[in-house]
Amino acid sequence: MSKIKIDKLVFGGQGLGRLDGKAVFCWNALPEEEAEIELDRQKKNYAEALVKKIIKESSYRIAPLEKHYLCCGPWQILSWEKENEWKRLIASETYYKIGALKDILGLDIAYAEKQFGYRNKIEYSFVQNKNNGVSLAFFERASHNLQAIEGCALAKKEINVVAQKIVDWLNKKCVQARDLKSLILRANEAGQVIAALFLNRSIELSPCLEIDEAFVGFQIYFSNPESPQSTPDKLLSASGQNYLEETFNGVKLKYGAISFFQVNVPVFMNALADIGKFLDKKDEVIDCYCGVGAISLSLNKQFKKAILVENGEEAVKFAEENVGRNKIKNCEVICSCIEATKKLFSPESVVITDPPRAGLHRDLIKQLLEVQPKRIIYLSCDIATQARDIKWLSARYEVKFLKIYNFFPRTPHIEGLCVLDPSGLAPQDDT
Repeated sequence: MSKIKIDKLVFGGQGLGRLDGKAVFCWNALPEEEAEIELDRQKKNYAEALVKKIIKESSYRIAPLEKHYLCCGPWQILSWEKENEWKRLIASETYYKIGALKDILGLDIAYAEKQFGYRNKIEYSFVQNKNNGVSLAFFERASHNLQAIEGCALAKKEINVVAQKIVDWLNKKCVQARDLKSLILRANEAGQVIAALFLNRSIELSPCLEIDEAFVGFQIYFSNPESPQSTPDKLLSASGQNYLEETFNGVKLKYGAISFFQVNVPVFMNALADIGKFLDKKDEVIDCYCGVGAISLSLNKQFKKAILVENGEEAVKFAEENVGRNKIKNCEVICSCIEATKKLFSPESVVITDPPRAGLHRDLIKQLLEVQPKRIIYLSCDIATQARDIKWLSARYEVKFLKIYNFFPRTPHIEGLCVLDPSGLAPQDDT
């Protein structure tokens, strides 16, 4: 054990302290605290650790709601007011250090007051319990070890009810944890739930678990055990529907259990309204990484036309269906990798993009710098990669609007919205 004083919170959610001059990133730590730590990983220039005992406690430390909080919501120990304050500070530092953006200390943050029960999607693993049955599980922080849990307070209550119903059913079937990969559950604002169970091998689980008015769909898939992802390699059985519906701005959207869809609907509606402020009825929109069309289809009355680009087959299927069922005439869906669609862009385009955590593909950035669309509206679930992309795009673009959103209360995650307009600078080939 070593003693350390925590100076600040950093991007990723850990507390930063120093031990013999080396930076140490600590979980379960808050600024101004003194603590005993157990070193986990030691690198040349830094180390990672877990706080085992608080010697001097922060004035804004609070009791976590869950015993397993480090697995899912490590900022449950931080007061709500300070959470939003620290997210603003961390975002400002990230945009400055990685994106070279200055004078953003007054960065605005949007959030809903609901701190728990907000997540409409969650993924559980499984572990064998002491009664030789299976239990829901999360991976321990910075570990490959699984910790048994009874549910998660961040998830909507309907999700946890259905999750436990599935666990009880699996235990009646005497299914072993080694045969189970994961369980993905989604719920809509109406309280309906669908679930997808992924198995490591094809086992007989008939008859399938019955659905009802709340639990409206259940699919069971074989998923390659050698893949770390829960991929639906083969459908083994299904009951009920394979989709949910949500309504944004009067547009009914279908999405599946594994489709990308916004996790915190009230906060997303705030971001959607902000995006709409930067659209004009004369605009021709290219929506990159469109998913099921949640952004462009919901805002279809605020531009002239849009091409939605997505490479996920399930998402494309739902996006096309969402266009048809809402009788939207000014939107077209294309199944393609966005970096392979250079001809779509023009200087008159408005580009909307909500990429995965890896950020924009390098080839896409090169296309944007070459063609120079008149506006880029960039929503991101990882402000570090967004800041990197902003810096690359600064060769020809400047930031017109920047705002962050607390989509994931009680966690360190931060989402950001950046609007970029051409700066008139000549392009630089440094991407």
